[in-house]
Amino acid sequence: MSDPGRHVVPLRAAVRAWFLISWQTFGGPAGQIAVMHRELVEERRWIGERRFLHAMSYCMLLPGPEAQQLAVYSGWLLNGWVGGVLAGTLFVLPGFLTILALSWVYVVHGESLLVTGVLLGLAAAVIPIVVQAVVRLGGRAVRSRALLLLALAAFVALAVLAVPFPLVVLAAGAAGWLLGRRRPDLVRLPDPPPDPDEVPPLIPDDALHTAPRSGRRSLGLLIVGLVLWAAPVVVAFALAGGQRTVFTDQGLFFGGMALVTFGGAYAVLSYVAQAAVEHYGWLTAQEMVRGLALAETTPGPLIMVVQFVAFLGAFRSPAGLDPWAAAVLASLLVVWVTFVPSFLFIFIGAPYVERLRGNEALSSALAGVSAAVVGVIANLAFYFTVHTLFAEAERVGWPHLGLLVPVWSTFQWQPALLGALGTALVFGLRWPVLRTLGVCGLAGLTLALLT
Repeated sequence: MSDPGRHVVPLRAAVRAWFLISWQTFGGPAGQIAVMHRELVEERRWIGERRFLHAMSYCMLLPGPEAQQLAVYSGWLLNGWVGGVLAGTLFVLPGFLTILALSWVYVVHGESLLVTGVLLGLAAAVIPIVVQAVVRLGGRAVRSRALLLLALAAFVALAVLAVPFPLVVLAAGAAGWLLGRRRPDLVRLPDPPPDPDEVPPLIPDDALHTAPRSGRRSLGLLIVGLVLWAAPVVVAFALAGGQRTVFTDQGLFFGGMALVTFGGAYAVLSYVAQAAVEHYGWLTAQEMVRGLALAETTPGPLIMVVQFVAFLGAFRSPAGLDPWAAAVLASLLVVWVTFVPSFLFIFIGAPYVERLRGNEALSSALAGVSAAVVGVIANLAFYFTVHTLFAEAERVGWPHLGLLVPVWSTFQWQPALLGALGTALVFGLRWPVLRTLGVCGLAGLTLALLT
C-alpha cells in the first residue's frame, strides 16, 4: 500500500499536465477521455492501460460527468485527494470561464445580426450531433431485442407520458437486474480482449495512491462533502429570509440533477430542458438549443450548459440583486452543486472499486440503464429538432402529457437547410464536432447576412 501522504508524481508537474489537458477537452466525453488517455497513458505513461480502463469503468457507473470524474480519479491516483481536487477543478475551469463570457455576449449582443446568424448555424448543427450520439451509444448499449425494447420504452415514457427522468433510470436499472437474473445473455457483454501492444507505465500500479477501506473514513467524507455541497443553497435560502428565489430553485434543481445524470449530459438534457423551459421559465426552448450549441464549442464537460441556463434565469429574475451580479452568482452556485458530488463519489468510492468490479448484478442493472439512455437521448434529439425547425409546437393529448407536435405552418427553412449541411458533415464526411460547428456557424452567419 502506498503512503497516502506521498505524491506519486511531483505536484507541480501534475498541475501543469492537468492545465494542458483542460484546454484540450473538446468533443464531449469520448473526446475528453481520449485526451486524458493520450496524455496520461500514452505520452507521460503515468498510469497503465488496464488501470486507466478500470478507473474509467467505475466512473461510467456513476451519475454525473464521467470524464470529469475520471480526471478526479486519475488525479487521486497520482497525488491523493489534493491531486483529485486540482485535477477535477482544472478540468472544469476553462469551460466555466468560457461559458461565462459567452453568456455575457449572448445577453448583451444576442439580438445582433452577427450573434443571431452564428447561433442559427450552431443550433442547427446540434441536431445531427445529438443524433450521432444516439447512433453511437445505441451500437454499444443495445445488443438484444430486450434492450431495444427498454430503449423504446424510455423514449415513450419521456416523449409521451412525461415520466420523470429519475423514475425512468430507476425502472431501467430494475429491468436490467431482472433480465440479468433470468436471461443474463441478453444484458452482459464480454470484456474487450487485452491489447498485445500495450506499453508498460513508468509508474507501477502498486505505487499509485490508495486509501484503506474504512467505514469511519467514508462517513467523515460523506458528512463533510454534504455540508460543503449544500452550504451555498442554505446560505441563499437564509439570505432570502426563508423565501424561494431563483437561487434556491436552481440550487435544489441542479443539485438533484447531479445525482441522476446517468449516461452523460445528453441523457439528462431533455429533463433539464423541459423543466427549465416549461416549469421554471428560465429561458426558451430555442435558447436551450443555443446554450447546448455554445457548450459544444467550449472545453470541458458538456453539462456546463446548465451554467448558461442559470445565467439567463438569474439575469431575468435577479431576486432584488443587480442582474449581472445575480447571473454570475447563479453560475457559480449551479456549477458548485453540479460538480461537488463527483468529487464525493470518487473520494469515497475509489477504495471500494475492486469490490464493485465484476459484480454481475450491478453490471446487469447498468446495462438496462445504458439501453434506456439511448431512448432518453433520442427524446432529446426529437425535442431539439422540433424546436429548431419550427417556431411553435404543442402537445397533443392530455394536459402536460402527450406527444410534442410542431405547428407545421411555422416551419423555418433556414435552420432546416443548415441542419442538412450539418448532417452531411457529421454522417457523410464524418467531420469532428468542433469543425462541424465552426462551418455551420459561418454558414448561419452568411445566410443571415444574405436574407
